[in-house]
Amino acid sequence: AASAELVFESRSPFFNMSEPYDVVVVGASNTDLIAYVDRMPAPGETLHGNTFSSGFGGKGANQCVMAAMLGARCAMVTKLGNDGFGRDTLKNYQQNDINTNHVTFTDKAATGVAPISVDKDGRNAIIIVNGANDILSIEDVQRAEALVKVSKVVVCQLEIRSEVTLAALRLAHKHNVRSIFNPAPAPTELESDFYTLPYIFCLNESEAEKLTGLSVSTIESATLAGQELLRRGCQNVLLTLGSRGALLVNAAETTHVVAPVVKAVDTSGAGDAFLGALAFFLSKSMTSPSAAPTATLASMIDKANKIAAVSVQHPGTQKSYPRRADLDSSLFA
Repeated sequence: AASAELVFESRSPFFNMSEPYDVVVVGASNTDLIAYVDRMPAPGETLHGNTFSSGFGGKGANQCVMAAMLGARCAMVTKLGNDGFGRDTLKNYQQNDINTNHVTFTDKAATGVAPISVDKDGRNAIIIVNGANDILSIEDVQRAEALVKVSKVVVCQLEIRSEVTLAALRLAHKHNVRSIFNPAPAPTELESDFYTLPYIFCLNESEAEKLTGLSVSTIESATLAGQELLRRGCQNVLLTLGSRGALLVNAAETTHVVAPVVKAVDTSGAGDAFLGALAFFLSKSMTSPSAAPTATLASMIDKANKIAAVSVQHPGTQKSYPRRADLDSSLFA
């Protein structure tokens, strides 16, 4: 039998730890199990689906893969089950040229899974079974300190245990590395450091409502939620508003960035595509880990919106993500 904790080293000499990484993601890896249906079932109802597919998912995994597909030098810190889903996930990271030195395996739980239902309008409902993601530890994060230290951007979410995410945010702050925090799935309360440590605090409407207790249904109400989060110590609040784009709120500005109008086929993973693209553009606007961004946040958000809009026009999660070669070169000018 395999040992309880295994570490797979990266397969590629591409990974030189003395060179800065663009994006390091600390988060969850799941296998998505996707059923396409005409409509969502009511409680107790059984429906026939139209098609089924499986794919790689998890918010952290999606964000990391999206950044890598755009050309970022990426690394992932995550925990997988010692099973077929886990081994396939490792291979997927490697095929996307992502550093897997801190992708570790466990026999204590299965790789995380996410059964997803998608209706004919592209709306989705997701159930997450965390599995091995819950075993990722503070010690796992601390072992990645040398990696974080030479990175430009660290990205975190809440699909792993909150204390592990907080350890990653604190590690980034210790080394003056900018971080993007996505409080998803959103709790009703967060420790103060979750607000004050990240460079960007990025959340959607339902997450904003849960954290602030305010209704977020218009640009005006989203602005109020953003201002409440600023009062809690956030530097830059970024509210993603689906087809309406995104709203940036900080001490200097409140800017609504409109999204392209497209026909959505499947919105699964669109928020992660946006965040991965944002991490890419933020990292590429910095000449070194300690340098200030040379582009405005609003311009980065606009470009990330356009990439997320491409993803929703195709089925699947990571399968729907565009590679750099598939996108207009003006996005990278």
